[in-house]
Amino acid sequence: MPIHRMRGREDRLDPTGKEADQTPTACHRQESPDRTPLEQIPTATYIATTDQTWRRLYISPQIESMLGFSSAEWFSDLELWAKQIHPEDRERVLAEVYKGHANGNPFRSEYRMVTKDGRIVLVRDESFLVKDETGQPSMIQGVMWDISEHLEAREALEKNETKFMAIFERVAVGIALVDMEGRLMKSNPALQVMLGYLEEELRNRIFTEFTHPDDATVDMGLFQEVVAGKRDHYQMEKRYIRKDGAVIWARLTVSLVRSQEGERPFTIRMVEDITEQKRLESNFLQVQKMETVGQLAGGIAHDFSNLLTVIKGYSQLSLGELKEGDPLKGNMEEIQRATERAMDLTRQLLVFSRRQVMDMKVLDLNAIITDLSRMLGYIIGEDIELITVLAEDLGRVKTDPGQIEQVILNLVVNARDAMPNGGNLAIETSNVELDEDYAHTHIQVTPNRYILLSVSDTGCGMTPEVMERIFEPLFTTKGKGKGTGLGLSTVYGIVKQSGGHIWAYSEPGQGSTFKIYLPRVEEEIDRDSRRKDTGHVSSGNETVVLVEDDPSVRGLASRVLRQYGYTILEATDGDEAIQLGHDHLDEKIHLLLTDVVMPQMGGKELVKQFKTLHPEVKVLFISGYTDHAITHHPGFNPGEPFLGKPFSPTTLARKVRDVLDR
Repeated sequence: MPIHRMRGREDRLDPTGKEADQTPTACHRQESPDRTPLEQIPTATYIATTDQTWRRLYISPQIESMLGFSSAEWFSDLELWAKQIHPEDRERVLAEVYKGHANGNPFRSEYRMVTKDGRIVLVRDESFLVKDETGQPSMIQGVMWDISEHLEAREALEKNETKFMAIFERVAVGIALVDMEGRLMKSNPALQVMLGYLEEELRNRIFTEFTHPDDATVDMGLFQEVVAGKRDHYQMEKRYIRKDGAVIWARLTVSLVRSQEGERPFTIRMVEDITEQKRLESNFLQVQKMETVGQLAGGIAHDFSNLLTVIKGYSQLSLGELKEGDPLKGNMEEIQRATERAMDLTRQLLVFSRRQVMDMKVLDLNAIITDLSRMLGYIIGEDIELITVLAEDLGRVKTDPGQIEQVILNLVVNARDAMPNGGNLAIETSNVELDEDYAHTHIQVTPNRYILLSVSDTGCGMTPEVMERIFEPLFTTKGKGKGTGLGLSTVYGIVKQSGGHIWAYSEPGQGSTFKIYLPRVEEEIDRDSRRKDTGHVSSGNETVVLVEDDPSVRGLASRVLRQYGYTILEATDGDEAIQLGHDHLDEKIHLLLTDVVMPQMGGKELVKQFKTLHPEVKVLFISGYTDHAITHHPGFNPGEPFLGKPFSPTTLARKVRDVLDR
């Protein structure tokens, strides 16, 4: 660039065109009362040479308050301006000045300067070339002002933007910026992980494309209200479909963002994954539903038990009185068979509702499975391979041996039916410990040591809709006449009454797995003391006090026991039984046969009071409605004699004889 120096009178001109004092400092004193209007504005003005030193020929007094250097210092040090440019900005600024003025263009730039006391200020510098009469550049005239306040605001904005981006990138909640056409402009990593897509796969996609079809209409309707200005935000729970096809639940919050004038508005969408929460809610509702259904089933079974007891009893008595060849004998036998089937269904309902008294024993599950293996082979057939994987150091459980066998048989039968073309059936046992984390995600589970019994098949599997109902009584997917719908509900009831938990895992075409967790106990294994039924029932001559509030059941039981030789004293409730005890103080009463649940005075309280009159009396409880009055009553021990309704006359007589002979 050509170097042009001002000569003669130009050296003495100030920006107003007046002749300046020859002494450089005289015209720059801030205290001068003769300050020009230019020197009174809150910016520093300057005139500089056009060579690469850009030596200041004039600079207004404001420069001292801005940067701390006096006018004299600026004139004495030709390189002061270049030296005070921040080192990180210096090369850029000098290049911009040279390039701009070399091309005859104005220079405009923002850069940092270091003040005399070491502070950093942001300045805005604008200058242009002044040409002489010949059209050659003669000087540079410019203005500089302190915009540090703008720098602070900008830094604050950048800091906020940095903070926002940190939150945007690291927050566990999915965030999407969506324009008013519904297109996804930007997404954060949490949303990308949630939906299973990369950022570039999501960009510019219509966000509702990922919505489950059943939820899309509601979401679109609310979004259109935002577009129409009817609302600024909305919230809803909806389902999204991931890239891998999995469905997740999310809580969506959509907020409208009105940008600055001239910029288009957009929406921020916060997407919180609540799939696990929904699963827990579903489990909780399922547990509540099962409890409600169980109470209903138990109540029905209780009332039905009394009716079946009477039907079974009197039909059996009638059958015994009919001679061979009597035309009514066949009818009575059909009634007996139908009653037996009804009694089986009633027992299953009692098990499901956890109102069946369990004969609790300490068991080795491995031994139970080993004993059943041969029978299981016959049940599943030759086209299904049975695989057993039994832990060698398996702990012990406490449950009813007959009931746990029923659990295994029911699960095996279901697995067989799910594999009509053959497959694999695996039964496994292991020691497990369920911790706080597991309990947090599984309703009603208490952290503890458990024994795991797992039954898996490679069958047709189940849909989520079927999975939600598999433990409900009377629900079945089998064809008409092929299932009662009480198999899995019976399994559920036995497991729950044993203090355990059961979970099912299945997908269509992927088979099913049932996992049963039973509490581990440290007690010694009980030897099976169940007596074999010989079929013969002995009679007796003892005195029995029979307490039953249902007149039909009481009449049947009384008639049956009298036929077997017993002396029967009947009572309709506890008060009458106590009165009978008083009336026969001088006689020996051998057995108190009483219902458990009765109006006014229950069976437990009756036994307590009756034994004050007849301490040696033996007790046999009967009931079709066990509930907590039996299974959880502090005075009722699991091994106490009990006869559940419905029962047959033979069963009643055998149980009475058994209790009296103990």
